[in-house]
Amino acid sequence: MEKPTYKELLEAGSHFGHLKKKWNPKMLPYIFMEKKGIHIIDLNRTADCMERAGLALKNIAKSGKKILYVATKKQARILVSEAAQTVNMPYVTERWLGGMMTNFSTIRKSIKKMQNYEKMLADGTLTNVTKKERLMITRQKAKLESVLGGIAQLNRLPSAMFIVDITHEHIALAEAHKLGIRTFAIVDTNSDPNQVDFPIPANDDASKSIALITNYVTGCIKEGLDARKRDKSEKEKASS
Repeated sequence: MEKPTYKELLEAGSHFGHLKKKWNPKMLPYIFMEKKGIHIIDLNRTADCMERAGLALKNIAKSGKKILYVATKKQARILVSEAAQTVNMPYVTERWLGGMMTNFSTIRKSIKKMQNYEKMLADGTLTNVTKKERLMITRQKAKLESVLGGIAQLNRLPSAMFIVDITHEHIALAEAHKLGIRTFAIVDTNSDPNQVDFPIPANDDASKSIALITNYVTGCIKEGLDARKRDKSEKEKASS
């Protein structure tokens, strides 16, 4: 996957950090300069970090493991969920429930309940219940689906997480640390990049910046999945 050019990162506003007074000193290696009280991110470092993260994500996907996308910020929700779906990866874009990973067995029970509701609504099981009961079940299903729909097919813990804004998603990040899940994230100047295995220093507020980086890492994941498919096909040919 070809990484975005310096010009593309610039046009997406990926270089704009936060106000100097909001900075995290640990971001210093990734800051190019200060302009009008705002920190400017070094896009050469951004490009290098993207390439490193992309290669690692490609290898994870190639090994057949799952990568969980996490982005509950309004400007990131739709584009991140759509990117995750193109590579059939799980995602959380509405709300991170505390214990979503650390208490995964309980979450799986809620997913099973949601799937049972779906089945009941589809196969006519609810034809004999009252209109009020049917409406209540429909609402419960919708509520569960909005929060858990993106991880419905996740049967085991993911091997990695791709996060947009680690300060906003601090609970998800803490759970990843506790479980030893590898972390990849867009990290702005107000965050600690040392909290992430593969930080990508960039603007995590602008939708264009989020989209550019998310699409790049998704492309790398797709390359890994395609390579896995080819390897599997070659092995089948060799054994036949």
